[in-house]
Amino acid sequence: MAATKPTFWQDLQVYRQPRVWVIFVLGLASGFPWVMISSALSAWLQEAGLTRSVIGYFGAVFGAYSINFLWSPLIDNLKLPLLTRWLGQRRSWIFLCQMLIAGGCFALASLNITSSLHLVGFIALGIAISSATQDIAIDAYRIESFSESEGRLQNAGAAMTTAGWWTGYSGLGALPFFIVDGITWQWQHAYFGLGCVMLALAVVVLFVRRTTYHQEPTVKTKLTHFWPAMKERVSLVVIQPIGEFFSRNGVKLAFSILAFIFLFKIGEAFLGRMSIVFYKEIGFTNAEIGTYSKLVTWWVTIVFALLGSAVNLRLGIVKGLMIGGLAMASSNLMFSWIALVGPDTNLFLSAVLIDGFTSAWSTVAFVAFISLLCNRTFTATQYALMASLGTLGKTALSSYSGVIVDAMNGNWALFFVLTAVMVIPSLIFLWVIRKPLTALEKNRDNG
Repeated sequence: MAATKPTFWQDLQVYRQPRVWVIFVLGLASGFPWVMISSALSAWLQEAGLTRSVIGYFGAVFGAYSINFLWSPLIDNLKLPLLTRWLGQRRSWIFLCQMLIAGGCFALASLNITSSLHLVGFIALGIAISSATQDIAIDAYRIESFSESEGRLQNAGAAMTTAGWWTGYSGLGALPFFIVDGITWQWQHAYFGLGCVMLALAVVVLFVRRTTYHQEPTVKTKLTHFWPAMKERVSLVVIQPIGEFFSRNGVKLAFSILAFIFLFKIGEAFLGRMSIVFYKEIGFTNAEIGTYSKLVTWWVTIVFALLGSAVNLRLGIVKGLMIGGLAMASSNLMFSWIALVGPDTNLFLSAVLIDGFTSAWSTVAFVAFISLLCNRTFTATQYALMASLGTLGKTALSSYSGVIVDAMNGNWALFFVLTAVMVIPSLIFLWVIRKPLTALEKNRDNG
């Protein structure tokens, strides 16, 4: 007899698993550093009187997320002295990176941004590198927390990492805006507070459990034969993960998948990079930005990340990506409306509600999609390679977002229309490769 398909309510029961809630906490730690080098830093730079182009160029620090696959083999293979024995391979790297991020925040809290602009940039780059490295370990931890046959839990994990990420970025990300809106508080005080929160998250990592389904790669050559062992190690940590991905999917499908990953989030990144600058230029206060752009987006994203996960289970990841991509492009047009109307808080609320919904849906499907493509022996390396490729599309191009707005003479309405159009090429690639991807997803669910 054919198995009965679970009901929608039964799909939601996966969120009762403690493993899923650990993923939520780690997702929070993953999203929180983006506050320090994105929204908070953009607002600080804007209030310091810097141009849109300069603020946009600061987005180049996010390039660390697009090349973190270069050092992802270290997360799979390098054991940190003392920490690995105490915390395990994944948690040791997460803890170390969080301590470095907190240190970066405390360093920024001691600076005057106008007289130390280059130093601010270097510290922001350090935070970005530490955060990008942390993400490699967190993504590997998430995938290795569930067996390959637990497809529903993997999907739930993708939803919870999205909900956690937005809790860190939007929920906790509202704090600096409310702090700075005080009479005597400055951005330096806000960054000191951000550093303290990061330390608290690092303490939490000490108490979560180790991963269960990690497969250790092995080196067959004895370590006494140095050069043969070194050659085999390089093959194991660099060449094999990439080669396995291409051999498993075929060259044509593999390149099509990578093209889709590269293009999918570009429009969203252009919007996100300039959103805080847009809000402040259009006339919204720091408190309004904190309330609508952060707090409202926070809970909207969490709710729709969980619901979107359940819907994607029933529709499939490929259909979820297609619908989410179309909705994501359409939601960008709401910001064009705000640009034409002005600082209307009701319209602002509507825009962040719709944008939060579409972003949550598309991100959950995107994370589940990449997770589906990973081999457990090379989890960190393969996931980092694909995720960083997606980030490369966002960071390499979106750092010029301020230049584009300046070239348009500050025509924000036209700029947001452009961000909506940017989504279309990725959806064309997705349509072309939909059949083999759907077959891959069915094989996983049946396995």
